[in-house]
Parts: sequence; structure tokens; C-alpha cells
Amino acid sequence: MTLTPLEIDRYKRHLVLREVGGQGQQKIKAARVLVIGAGGLGSPVLMYLAAAGVGTLGIVDDDRVSLDNLQRQIVHDTASVGMPKVESARQAIARLNPHVRVDAHNMRIDAGNALDLIGGYDIVADGSDNFATRYLVSDACYLARKPLVFAALGPFDGYVTTLKPYAAAPDGTPFPSYRCLFPEPPPPGTVANCAEVGILGATAGVIGTLQATEILKEIVGIGDSLAGRLLLYDARSQRFNDIKVPWDPANPLSGTAPTIHDLSMHQNAGTGEVCVA
Repeated sequence: MTLTPLEIDRYKRHLVLREVGGQGQQKIKAARVLVIGAGGLGSPVLMYLAAAGVGTLGIVDDDRVSLDNLQRQIVHDTASVGMPKVESARQAIARLNPHVRVDAHNMRIDAGNALDLIGGYDIVADGSDNFATRYLVSDACYLARKPLVFAALGPFDGYVTTLKPYAAAPDGTPFPSYRCLFPEPPPPGTVANCAEVGILGATAGVIGTLQATEILKEIVGIGDSLAGRLLLYDARSQRFNDIKVPWDPANPLSGTAPTIHDLSMHQNAGTGEVCVA
């Protein structure tokens, strides 16, 4: 996919990077990325992927912009309060980079539409705010054999990883799935939401930017993937920790005796609310 003269000028800082260059930028332009959620995590993901020149960005969100979103959800602004988030994000991306196509999916992702949605993209970023959606998206990405860059937030912390359980690590064992990392969701009521405990807005920017970086690395094929590793961030101590996440052969999705072969178990799943970004 060739670059126009305007794109060459726009992306010149990528083009001079030896690891990216013209071929890498063409891969970015050809890429299709689906972002689940246009909130605290989805906002920086969308802005940096749009700035980088990702050719098509899909956005899934059924919410509307509220005033209390603006402290952290930087893709939206005061004038967009009351607007569907996917439309607000689409307009912001158009102002930032008119070369990017936006597919706005003003809906919730669920068991009935997940595989069709995910199947139309090359890579998925999960910035959702509840455990039911996280398990659904992870299972669907595995079934569709699509890489998933997942992140989550706490009041002053967050974490990010890349999930490719359909592929094998260098030692021949499968990469872990979300179910290897979190075999079961926490009991209802044990994790407070952000309306109760708050969140430092800039923390969402840090974690969402890390997500965007991992997505661009996956698209171009550079650096060391976070597959099999969980990157933890604590804003209070300004400290990162990197821990290895092993494949669990007993996990029901990608283990040695899988019991999950489709998305039917998600048909009537609840939301399992967590700290809403």
C-alpha cells in the first residue's frame, strides 16, 4: 500500500526510523485495528494509532460522553458531552488525521456479534470496563486467531499484556490466554468501581499509550512482544514491573482438554463491573 506525498510528509519521523521505514509505515496504513471501548484506555489508544496512520480503526462503544468522562477520556471534549462516544471519537480522529478511516460501531460487543466484529480486523485492543466483556473478547479473539492487546486500570495503577494463545512461544508451549492470567472473575462486589474510589486520569494515558505501542509493534513486527508477560505500572512509586505469565494447560479455552469451543457460554453473561475507565 503506497504512501501519498502528504502521508510521506506526515509520517517522516516514522520513515527515518530504521525499524519502521517505508515498509513498516505501509503495514501501518494497511492495518485494521478494533478498539473495544472509547473511554480512558481507548482514548489514548485511538489517538496514537490515528496519529501513527493506522488505515482503519474500528470503535465499539454504546455509551455517550458525560462531563465526568473528560478528566481522563482525552479523545472527547466539552462540546461532545451527550454525543455517542463513537461519533465523538470519529470526529476527533478526523481532525487529527483525515487519512484514517473510522468504523463506528455504536453497540455493545456480545456473544452474537463478537466473532463477526473481530473477524473484520487484524488486531484487537481491549479497553473494556467489565469482566464479562473481557472474557468474551479474549475467547472470541482466540477462536478467530486474532492478537489481543489487553489492559486494565486501577485508581493509581494499571497493567497491559498481549494475548496470542493460538500461537506458540519459542520453547514450543502455547502463549497464555486471559484465562491463564485470570481463571475466574472476582466475586461480585469485591472490586469497587471508579465512581466510588476514583482514578488519576493521567494513569489511563500511560497504560493506553503502552497499549498503542504494543499494537504498533505487532503491526510492524518489531521488538519483543508482551505475549507471555504482564507489564505492571504503579503511578504512586513511578515503577514498572514485568512478570512472566505461564500457559495453564488446565485452562478451558486453550488447555490440553478445552471445553470452550464457541461463545455460547457468554449468551446470558452479566457485566461484572470493575473500575470503569
